[in-house]
This record gives sequence, C-alpha cells and structure tokens, in this order.
Amino acid sequence: MENQQRQQVKKYLDLLLQRWKLIVACLLVAVTVGLALYLRIPKLYRSSALLSYEQQQINPGRMAPEREGQRLRDTVSTLSELVMSRNNLEKLILQFDLYPEARQKLPIEDVIEAMRKDITISPSSRGDTFTVDFQGTQQDKVMKVTNALGSKFIEENLKYREERATETSKYTEDELNLAKVVLDKKEQAMRDYKLQYYNEMPEQRESNIARLSSLHEQYQGMQNSVQDLERTRVMAQEQIALRKRLGSALAGGAQGAAGQDSSSAQPMGKYERLQQLRQYLDGLLNKYTEKHPEVRRTRQLIAKIEVDLESEPPSEKSTAGSENDRVYRSPQDPEIQQLQLQVKEIDLNIKNLKKDQEKIKGEINRYEKWIEAAPVREAEWNALTRDYSELRRHYDYLVAQNLQAGSVEHLERKQKGSKFKIIDPARFPDKPFKPDFKKMLLLALGIGGGLGVGLTLGLDFLDTSFKDVHDIESVLGVEVVSSIPYIETSSEMRKQRIYLIFSVSFFFLYTVALGAALIYFYLQGRIVL
Repeated sequence: MENQQRQQVKKYLDLLLQRWKLIVACLLVAVTVGLALYLRIPKLYRSSALLSYEQQQINPGRMAPEREGQRLRDTVSTLSELVMSRNNLEKLILQFDLYPEARQKLPIEDVIEAMRKDITISPSSRGDTFTVDFQGTQQDKVMKVTNALGSKFIEENLKYREERATETSKYTEDELNLAKVVLDKKEQAMRDYKLQYYNEMPEQRESNIARLSSLHEQYQGMQNSVQDLERTRVMAQEQIALRKRLGSALAGGAQGAAGQDSSSAQPMGKYERLQQLRQYLDGLLNKYTEKHPEVRRTRQLIAKIEVDLESEPPSEKSTAGSENDRVYRSPQDPEIQQLQLQVKEIDLNIKNLKKDQEKIKGEINRYEKWIEAAPVREAEWNALTRDYSELRRHYDYLVAQNLQAGSVEHLERKQKGSKFKIIDPARFPDKPFKPDFKKMLLLALGIGGGLGVGLTLGLDFLDTSFKDVHDIESVLGVEVVSSIPYIETSSEMRKQRIYLIFSVSFFFLYTVALGAALIYFYLQGRIVL
C-alpha cells in the first residue's frame, strides 16, 4: 500500500517536472497580469483625523462633570448625520473639486452617495475620542477633505448645541408663559371667590364664632341695660305719681281749711285722672305685655274717660280745661320736674340702646349666615382649588427648567459646553492603502501556480495513452513480461536541448524584464511596498 502511494506521488512529481514550463509560464503571466491590474487600478489614499470630545466645563444642571459613555456614541452618530448631509457634502465637493469625472456622468445625488461611502467615522471603544477617515485618489485633497470634515464636526456640534439650547429655552419659556396664564386665571378665580365670600370661608369660621359669641354677650348686656333702665323709669314714674298725689292731697286740705268744703276734698278732674291712668299704663307696659288683665282694664278706663271727655258740652270742656290749666299752671314740685327730666333721659337712653340692639341683631344674623355657609364654601373652595397645587407644582418646575435652560443657552453661546477638538489633524498620505502590492503579488502567484498545476493535471487527465506498466496490466489483464524505455536519437536530443535552452532563456529574460519593470515602477512611485 505504501509502495503504491509512493509511486503515485512520484508519478505526479514527474508529471509536474515534465510540465514545469507550463507552470512557470502561468506564474509569469499571472504576475504580469497582476502588475498590469495594479498599475491600472486607481490608487486610493486614506487620511485620518483624531478628534476628542471635551466635556463641558460647567454643568448648570448638576454642577458636576457629565457622564458620557454611550452619550458620546449618540452624539457622534447624530453629528455624523449632520456632517454628511447633502448640503455639507455638496459644498465640500464643489470646494475641493472632488469626483470631476463622476459629476459629468452621474447626478449629484449619486456623487454624494459615493462620497458618503468614502467617509468612515469610528468612535473608540474606550475613552472619548473618535477618528474621521476619508479615502480618495488625490493625496492632497484627501488630507484637506479630512481636515475639513473634522472642522465640520466642531462647527456642527457648536451649531447643534446652540440651536438645541435655544430651542429648549424658547420651548420652556413658552410653556412657562402658558402655565403662568393658566395659573393666573386660576389664582384670579380663587381671589375673586375669596373676596366675594371672604367672611364665609372655612378659615374665618373660628373668628366668626368668636365674634358671634361676643355679639350675643353684647346684645345680652344691652338687654340687661334696657331692663335696668326700664325699672328705673318705672320707679321714677311711681315717684312722680306719688309726689303728685301727695301734692293734690295737700292742696285739698288747704282748700278745706279755707272754709270752701271742709267735709271732703273736691273730686279729681277727668283730665288729671286721664293723665294718671296713662302714666300708670306706661308703668304696667314696662312690666307686662298687652295681654295682661290689668293692662287691658287700664286701657278700657282710658278709653272710657276719653269718650266722656269727647261727649261733654263745649262749655264744660272749657271750664274743665280752665281748671286743668289752672292745675298745670300751678307751681310744680321741683323734685317732680327733676324726676320727669330723668324719665325723659331714660327714655332717650332706652331708645338708643334699642337702636343699637337692632344693629347688633342684624350683625348676629349676618354672622350666623356666614357660619352656616362655611361648609358649603369649603366644598366649593375644595372643588375650585383641587388642581391648583398641581398647577403650582408644574409652574415651579417650569420656572426651574427655564432658568436652567437659560443658563445652558448662555453657556453654549460662550462655548463653555461640551465640544469637539482636533487632537491629531489629517496628514499627507505617503502611500495608498488600496490596492496592496504585496497582497496582489501573492494573489497573482497563487493564481498562476494554481492555474499551472490545474492545467498540468487536466492535460494529464485528458491524455489517454499508457504511461505505466501497471496501467497496461490493469486494462488488458495480461502481465507485462518486459518494458523497453524510450530511446532518443541524437537529433531528438539536440532539438530537446535547444528547446530547453530557448525556454530557459525566454523565461529568464522575461523574469529579468518583469523585475526591471517592477524596479522602474517602484522608483517612479507607482508601486508602493
């Protein structure tokens, strides 16, 4: 088994050695084609700029450095869309005269899309840096465009942050104004309601109850004062009546001593009797009501005397009147006059006290209404102010947000916020990164060698002639007794030698020429190792 494997390997090695010219030719052709393709393919140069994301110096929200992390990726992603927008890329294409041939053949949208593919933005996995790469066929333009893209990042970041801060500040200010209008309306309604029902509000209930209690005490005090005055007036009127009766008795005794009618005093006149009854009625009214029997009897007597006086003849009325005048014109007791003045003063005080009582009674009724309305006002006030606390909390929150937004806007205008900075600007690319000559050369050698070996094996597979004794035995089933090797003649050997020398010379010269071409293009800079 091992002998067969060795023979099989030897067979293929002999086959490769026999076809070495084909393999070498394939290798040389592949290298030549690879070199031609390398020289023909446009060289792509790449330039990179390293940018860092500097955190803002002051954080108005927390007064502490920001945590970037994922936020840097989000910021770079957002700014990448802005930097690679149609307007920015079109300006760069026109500014640096990029893709002149493509602009003549394709619409500008396709050219912009091609430029987007040539731009690479790669945030670093750690830290707050990222790179901006641009590839192109012209070295100086690649460097300039890369630096321009880095500057665009800085410019767009400042513009984006300032616009966002301005829009945020404007939005919070609008929301604050709207919330202020709503809150002012609510406070105006609450103020109007409180002004309208101030005395009926629940917080006034305790003071109203205290004031009502004070008014009741004051009213009761006035009532006691009125009763005291009325008792004083009754006593004064009784004294007046007593003094008058005493005076009348003294006057009657004096007339009997004079000899006019010593047996008995003159009867009291109707007018005097009427006056006494009226005074007596006033005293009764101070003590009793109209339904009291004595009050009713006294009123009946007064009415009867008034009727008798009206039915008397005019002459008797005049006589009675003259007598009555005489009685009233007679000198009165000074003490009676003082008591009468006291009664008048008491009547005036009672009148004033009753007026004050009416006023206090009105105030008592008003305070009682206020106290009774307090539960209703409390329910209405709760319904009116149910959402006030939430509106106030929202307003205070918007005030804080508006102040913070204003600080952020001021911060961005002074460029004290987070910003990008070019750490390592793009440099002039010395060699292209595409295509790679070494990789292309190895690829060409691999393809050429594979092609040569493949053709060798393919030709051998297509050749149906017998080349081994075992092949004949396996096909014919007859054992071979002897084999005669191929004997070349001198002329065939000479031809074979000449063909070998020619082949080796051709391959050598071709290899030298190919090496010289490689050196030439390398010295010209068209081949970069």
